[in-house]
Amino acid sequence: MEKHLFDIKRAIDDSIVTKQFILNDKLFLSSIDSAISICVDALRKGGKIWFAGNGGSAADAQHLAAELSGRFYLDRKSLPAEALNVNSSFMTAVANDYGYDKVYARLLQGCARQGDVLVAISTSGNSKNILEAVKTAKSMYVKVIGLTGKTGGALADHCDVLLNVPSTDTPRIQESHILIGHILCENIEKELFG
Repeated sequence: MEKHLFDIKRAIDDSIVTKQFILNDKLFLSSIDSAISICVDALRKGGKIWFAGNGGSAADAQHLAAELSGRFYLDRKSLPAEALNVNSSFMTAVANDYGYDKVYARLLQGCARQGDVLVAISTSGNSKNILEAVKTAKSMYVKVIGLTGKTGGALADHCDVLLNVPSTDTPRIQESHILIGHILCENIEKELFG
């Protein structure tokens, strides 16, 4: 009956410890605050928030875009937010014709505008298609918020704000990413709709 109890408690404890590190890191909390301000400023000026990730991070990208374009706590107007991974026809065509590394960069080229924001999600910070998207975003004067693991990987050098969760364990990083994402959504909504 309690065969997995140790592993269950360890996973929960590890998640709490990771979040406790974030809670006690004033610089990290300040970076979250900066990310909120960047998003609010972009939205107030008519910009859009783009999200990109792979695998579980793609699911997080969709989740967070939906929180903004749908609603979070408040019944309010929709905000312009989109996950770059939601169009499977586009993704498979571009991956086939240009390579998977280009799928997000190509969509940003066609849809993003100066003043938008890209939230780039990669636990390693080294996903090639995310890095290509970030380079494209920067060339278009799109601000970049990076959600990564401890080191930030190659992504660390290309972000306006880096939120590098203090862990090297992918599940713990992803759990913190969704917490940070919810904090972003809640505070964006509060700033814009009170």
